[in-house]
Amino acid sequence: MSQVLFDLPPVPTIPVIGETEGYPIGRIFCVGRNYAAHAEEMGVEVDREAPFYFTKSAPNAVLSGATVPYPPGTENYHYEMELALAMGQPVFQASPEEAWAAIYGYCCALDMTRRDLQIRERKKQRPWDLGKDVENAAVFAPITKSDMWAPQDTTRIHLDVNGDTRQDATLSELIWKLDEIICHLSGFYHLRPGDLILTGTPAGVGPVVSGDDLSGGIDGLSPISLSLRG
Repeated sequence: MSQVLFDLPPVPTIPVIGETEGYPIGRIFCVGRNYAAHAEEMGVEVDREAPFYFTKSAPNAVLSGATVPYPPGTENYHYEMELALAMGQPVFQASPEEAWAAIYGYCCALDMTRRDLQIRERKKQRPWDLGKDVENAAVFAPITKSDMWAPQDTTRIHLDVNGDTRQDATLSELIWKLDEIICHLSGFYHLRPGDLILTGTPAGVGPVVSGDDLSGGIDGLSPISLSLRG
């Protein structure tokens, strides 16, 4: 392998409960419109034929508890609370059984979004990158390994802004279940350890401003928080 022209930042990692080593972030896949009530509040219909995806870049990830600046280029920055899957085994064209076995663990995540830019690009039928792949906009709490926690339909997912509850739902509202997402996505990609999949957000998304503090959780997982300053 040839010498590189300049050094790249180190691979970002997520803490894992019970482990001294972190989980290295590879690709970040995000499922769009996976809660019907959220799609409705955004004025769009759910595509029940198949899930669809957008991506975020690993260097744009930060850990729970971070304090980050309000991003440039937007006047409508939104939170989206999500359950994230961390892949632990290579899988391609997975069966449901293979999909479950490939999950290393789970964590709370925030998909922060420049909503005004996302909507502008969506109306022009252009990619969402400016709205979604934003610096400091993929936030991850510590991972709980799959042998220590399993999702249930009754599992609560919620998010507060400055102590006021804005999102409150259960995983029963997921349109595409976790194994279905992996089976579908692995039909297009060879999924591998380091890949993270954000599974969608429930209704109640909304704007935040500099000075706001976000805190959220999913029953049984490490909670997540983020502060916007400057």
